[in-house]
Amino acid sequence: SSEVLEAIENVIQGVLQSLAQKKAPVLTVANRADWRNIEFKDSVGLQMIPHCTTKQIRSDCPQSAPRFALMLKILSMIYKMVQSNTYATKRDIYYSDTLLFGSQSAVDGLINDISCMLKIPRRSLHILSATKGFVAGNLSYTEEDGTKVNCTCSATVFTVPSNVQGIKNLISHAKFVLIVEKDATFQRLLDDDFFTKVSPCIMITGRGVPDLNTRLLVRKLWDSFQIPIFSLMDADPHGVEIMCVYKYGSVSMSFEAHHLTVPSIKWLGLLPSDLKRLNISKDALIPFTKQDQNKLASIQKRPYIACQPLWKKELEIMAASKLKAEIQVLTSLSQDYLSRVYLPNKLQFGGWV
Repeated sequence: SSEVLEAIENVIQGVLQSLAQKKAPVLTVANRADWRNIEFKDSVGLQMIPHCTTKQIRSDCPQSAPRFALMLKILSMIYKMVQSNTYATKRDIYYSDTLLFGSQSAVDGLINDISCMLKIPRRSLHILSATKGFVAGNLSYTEEDGTKVNCTCSATVFTVPSNVQGIKNLISHAKFVLIVEKDATFQRLLDDDFFTKVSPCIMITGRGVPDLNTRLLVRKLWDSFQIPIFSLMDADPHGVEIMCVYKYGSVSMSFEAHHLTVPSIKWLGLLPSDLKRLNISKDALIPFTKQDQNKLASIQKRPYIACQPLWKKELEIMAASKLKAEIQVLTSLSQDYLSRVYLPNKLQFGGWV
């Protein structure tokens, strides 16, 4: 906490020095969304380069002055929270003055900019993000406040903790972790009692694009147990994108890649090559939209695809067919095909890439 307070004090000192010299204060933040500031490293994923391009948020320019003021406002809130050892969610910060902040997404962007500028992870700034992910299966742990969570003894779903860093005493006999893209598939596997039938495992879903806490938990499970981590996504560009976020990280959070990515994640399914192999009827598949084509083309150009020849091949199959499929397409073979046949076969015979 002293490191956080010192970092904020340094920023404020810079502002005061500028004012003392009769200059307009400026905050300098990295261009987080610029691919030119990102490098790909096998062992980490997408990370920010040390000397990246920056942008200045000036206090004397009508376009950026409001942003400058809002950043100082949030810095003062963080300073008070760290001093008093209290926490707030991004939502709490937005609702503390909705007229001032304007929108939740504006607050989210400001917080990420501050975290990047101070080079301090968001959790250390005492800002929690709302959790939407679920976890189930062979896992028990103790939350920071002492609450014991045992996912093992029931088919109950537990919400991913809002302070993943604070959880301890993680115990599991799981043989692997399964990341499931969507809530519906996750619930289906729970109903089929998948995580006890095949072999003990931990299932986790970010219910679409994963939030920070779900990504942190996947990373914590990897650090704690070093067991294989598989991903089960729709066979479409959106599913591939989500899997890449877990595995290699996102451009906007690349400054935190070391805490968030798990480059060892394997693509278990649904593979584009599976659709042909399983003789899935063309009628059950969905034609690409223009948006799908653009998304796939952009993924194919990314630096990490070049070092994944098997992924490259799967994406080429998808691009050539211009067809996509949801995991639910497997119910056209039989109602419980996913948990009874598809996943057990894949896990037994190594059907992942």
